[in-house]
Amino acid sequence: MIDDTILERAQEWLDGNYDEETKGQIRNLIDTNPTELTDSFYKDLDFGTGGLRGIMGPGTNRVNMYTIGMATQGLANYLLQSFPNQEIKLAIAHDSRNNSSLFARKAAEVLSANGIKVYLFDALRPTPELSFAIRHLGCQSGIVITASHNPKEYNGYKVYWEDGGQLVAPHDKNVITEVRKIKSPDDVNFKAIEDNIRIIGDEVDKVYLDEVKKLSLSDEGKEDIKIIFTSIHGTAIMLVPDALRESGFENIYIVKEQAEPNGNFPTVKSPNPEEAAALDMAVKLADDVNADMVIGTDPDADRVGIAVRNPKGEMVLLNGNQAGSLLVYYLIKKWEEAGKLDGKQFVAETIVTTGLIEDIAKAHNIDCPIVLTGFKYIAELIREREGKQTFIGGGEESYGYLIGDFVRDKDAVSSAVMLAEIAAWAKAQNSSFFDKLLDLYVEFGFYKEHLISITKKGKAGAEEIQAMMDTYRNNPPKQINGQDVTCLKDYQNSESIDLTTGEKTAIDLPKSNVLQFFTADGSKITARPSGTEPKIKFYFSVKGTLDNKADYEKADAELKAKIDSIISDLGL
Repeated sequence: MIDDTILERAQEWLDGNYDEETKGQIRNLIDTNPTELTDSFYKDLDFGTGGLRGIMGPGTNRVNMYTIGMATQGLANYLLQSFPNQEIKLAIAHDSRNNSSLFARKAAEVLSANGIKVYLFDALRPTPELSFAIRHLGCQSGIVITASHNPKEYNGYKVYWEDGGQLVAPHDKNVITEVRKIKSPDDVNFKAIEDNIRIIGDEVDKVYLDEVKKLSLSDEGKEDIKIIFTSIHGTAIMLVPDALRESGFENIYIVKEQAEPNGNFPTVKSPNPEEAAALDMAVKLADDVNADMVIGTDPDADRVGIAVRNPKGEMVLLNGNQAGSLLVYYLIKKWEEAGKLDGKQFVAETIVTTGLIEDIAKAHNIDCPIVLTGFKYIAELIREREGKQTFIGGGEESYGYLIGDFVRDKDAVSSAVMLAEIAAWAKAQNSSFFDKLLDLYVEFGFYKEHLISITKKGKAGAEEIQAMMDTYRNNPPKQINGQDVTCLKDYQNSESIDLTTGEKTAIDLPKSNVLQFFTADGSKITARPSGTEPKIKFYFSVKGTLDNKADYEKADAELKAKIDSIISDLGL
């Protein structure tokens, strides 16, 4: 039985100015798949931490040329309100996903029809290059058509403001307000003005790559290290190999089977470097040629995963917390050696990222603000502190890092080069990337993190996720794994509660549906519905000591057992 509201929303499309193929797909869903019909129409797509994102197909809750067109008309209306009597310019890029080039072109046509000048990349390009292009070309906004690391069924639409960062308050909500005023394709101006669309290409690539090259802090060992690179069928193939070569790396091996951009991602189940299977082919090639390091990027090249050799010579994958911690340490160390630290620098991380980064920063008297999940909040910090403090670098646990501020989003291109530089520097000192990470554990404490993502699809799934959060919020656990919960941070209610004293303090961050529990032994557990996927995520962070690097495996096993016990105690 299909809910009458769903049928009414579907009928609006059947009666409206939509193409016959779309209407045929909707009729088929009505006849054969009521669950899919409900998921396609029960709501409108909203902007989350990564913008507009969803499964491709017909419907208000799907990504298609109509929802893209309506979102773009809403954005155009807001831009015209925000920049009256100005020439408005906007840059557009897209990744390798199915329909990405079509959606990019459709967005360009709508914007041009509204009198906005569009810089449209001639082919797929990494997301960070779009962020760079906005400021380089003097644009007021930008769009990337991508669903980042999501499965092949997805696509999406990231919107950027004139600072090169993704939309934050008040612009994010204001854009959505304008988008919701667009009720049908009849409200969208699809009549392109071709004179308002300018195609751009390698002239922007060259300037961007020059900026990446300037980030280098050391040339030690670059000629000796062997690197395996895979773009996992995504956009990074356009720039990462060139960026590595221009930075002085000579021994670069490309995973040829994954080098061709392909929206079906035929060699992997998921094009996500956070998942070990996505790098299987790269790791195998690394073993075949005895490489030092594997680098893999997601489809729009804003996330990067790495594998390095452990003391036994085995190739092991590092998580985002591990790679990010050594990245921040290296940047601070090299700035310090160059005498460039004067108290006016900062690094940044998010509330679910390892505490190791914060500890490293404190040890060097570097400010380390902690923001909500979503790199747009780090970009917002950079904008707010511009001219007062210099951003050295930072990142988040989900494999996203940024070095310097010429880009205002996570950047897998410059991060890939810098992570390779760290590996080369370590090897030149008769050490390794992995060994340098163990040095951090000895000096600052052994942090170990783990993430569980529970998928709950569709309308029923969204309701189930919200019910889980309501339960945790209204009936928080008093103990976790035998340890008293000493502090609860509720980012939706903007308050931190000391459960030992009952004292409440305000959290000075935007409201977000996130809960954090801190236990007496220093463990941190975070519950957070994803802003871009039908998932609820649980983040676990525990801390121990590592007195001797030779004891790493034993200490690691103990911390893993602790995380497993916490997960079991929570019934996850």
